[in-house]
Amino acid sequence: MQVFDFKKDDFRKFLKTRKLRQFDFLDKIQNELKIIRAGVISKGDKALSEYTEKFDKIKIKPEDFLIGEKEKALSVNSLSKDERKSIEKTIKRVFDYHSGQKIKTWFSHSDDGLITGQLISPLQRIGIYVPGGKASYPSSVVMNAVPASASGVKDIIMVTPPSDKLNAYVIAAAVLCGIEKIIKIGGPQAIFALAYGTETVPRVDKIAGPGNIFVAAAKKMVYGDVDIDMIAGPSEIAIICDDSADPELVAIDMISQAEHDEMAISTVISDSRELIRNIKKILPKLISLEKRKDIIEKSIDSNASLVLTGSANESIDIANELAPEHLELYISDPFEKLFLIKNAGAVFLGGNTPEALGDYVAGPSHVLPTGGTARFFSPLDAVSFLKRTSVISASPEFLLKNADDVKFFSDIEGLNAHGESVSFRVNKIKNIKN
Repeated sequence: MQVFDFKKDDFRKFLKTRKLRQFDFLDKIQNELKIIRAGVISKGDKALSEYTEKFDKIKIKPEDFLIGEKEKALSVNSLSKDERKSIEKTIKRVFDYHSGQKIKTWFSHSDDGLITGQLISPLQRIGIYVPGGKASYPSSVVMNAVPASASGVKDIIMVTPPSDKLNAYVIAAAVLCGIEKIIKIGGPQAIFALAYGTETVPRVDKIAGPGNIFVAAAKKMVYGDVDIDMIAGPSEIAIICDDSADPELVAIDMISQAEHDEMAISTVISDSRELIRNIKKILPKLISLEKRKDIIEKSIDSNASLVLTGSANESIDIANELAPEHLELYISDPFEKLFLIKNAGAVFLGGNTPEALGDYVAGPSHVLPTGGTARFFSPLDAVSFLKRTSVISASPEFLLKNADDVKFFSDIEGLNAHGESVSFRVNKIKNIKN
């Protein structure tokens, strides 16, 4: 862990180096992924079986890709009453939040006879990637599938890596979210199958969901042939805190982020020297009590930062430069400072709002931009699954009135036929009037 005094130390240089390190893996695996993509496109299900055996060490035939109704029912029935209630309550809260985001079809009519507007329609089919193995997260199913459902997407395909025993919570969450087709394939081959289709896997319009380095790189590779949610880097949190903050709570929030993996990033930004000193003192003891302490120690040692600033506004300026995935405002006046925040995936206000609430139960999707991309990306939400189609309808009067403007643009751009497509119509209208 590094401690910075913003007035003395070059924190910006540290940030630049760290960001370059986050994304330098992509070029190293492109050639291998191109071979896998070509195989999936040319051989379909057969390639999926071959790559699953090669990478996951599991033999699986195409006829066994789909999870059957019996297995889905067993997963749901394996839940206790309280477990099912927790999942269903979260699904409803996430659905209710995202249902309020939908934009609607609209039209505008001008006095000179022009109708313009937009048709808003949901995507027809989307794919969700859900990691397997140790990273089996039912919350990831909910946070990717439910915003799509709230937008009106009818066909959601879920892929997840095969294993001797699939995670019952993940399968049950998918069923309770209304996902009918769950397919046991993972890795980059699953991304390519969703993007281009195979005999068993339908081609989708958009792919969402987290994954390892290979999955992230595969998503980047197919973008353009299909839409994706985003390229997610290591998970991250920034905590702006002042002397009103409890150092133990700040430290546990750092730890809760660090336990994701060794690359997770935790940054504390404060104008209180005493608070930073106390956090640094408390961290080792709290880490020693955690089940995932080995991962947490590596994450904190490599990627955590404590940054001392001169004022609350300077802390906010640094946070805006970081553009973190998660930003906690653990300060005495969080609502007053909220509108100074320009770049963050999600903002958590006050000491009673740990980032974990956003991961699981608050309502907004926890799929958020990372690596500083909150400067221009937004969270995954219902709007992410909607398409906008422009609509234009002109009256004869509008055509006559604006023909010269069309001719102006078409002449200077050397696209004469564009102008003629209007002038021909103008002549016909004038002939009819005469």
